[in-house]
Amino acid sequence: MAQVGRAWWWPAFFGVVSIVAGVLALAWPGPTLVVLAVLFGIELIVWGIYRLVGAVTFGDESGGARVLWAVLGVLSLLLGFYALRHIVITLLSLGLLLGIFWLVGGIGLLASAAEHRNMPGRGLSLLSGVLGIIAGLVLLFWPAISILTLAVLAGVWLLVLGVTQLTVAMQLRRASH
Repeated sequence: MAQVGRAWWWPAFFGVVSIVAGVLALAWPGPTLVVLAVLFGIELIVWGIYRLVGAVTFGDESGGARVLWAVLGVLSLLLGFYALRHIVITLLSLGLLLGIFWLVGGIGLLASAAEHRNMPGRGLSLLSGVLGIIAGLVLLFWPAISILTLAVLAGVWLLVLGVTQLTVAMQLRRASH
């Protein structure tokens, strides 16, 4: 534990960075939305690759689940590249795109959990699927309000994350002594 504790400054550094980013996100939600749009595009591309690889390599999945993963992978890639190419349009439609993505992703999680009753973490997959469906529907019905809320929530989340990281750093520092 003492060896891990000597690296206390890493979580402290990231805690301070997270707090600064959170304050900036709350102070300037407009630029925060641009950053979120870019991160959203990158995340969609990464998820698209992951889901396409999963659709091809997961041998124990049924045909329906594999097809759903492949369709979601292709959709994720297309939306991700589009989001990075057209930032302004992405900002205007981020709520709708994210709503569709979360809705389809939630349905995919529910389908996988329903097909595999013995899978580890099945309860969390079911919960994540239901939350994804609810979040997707909220964003589809109220995209304008949801986007501004997303920027504010990102700021608040970064503040909480930063405080948490600083708390961990202090505990690690104490453990090293």
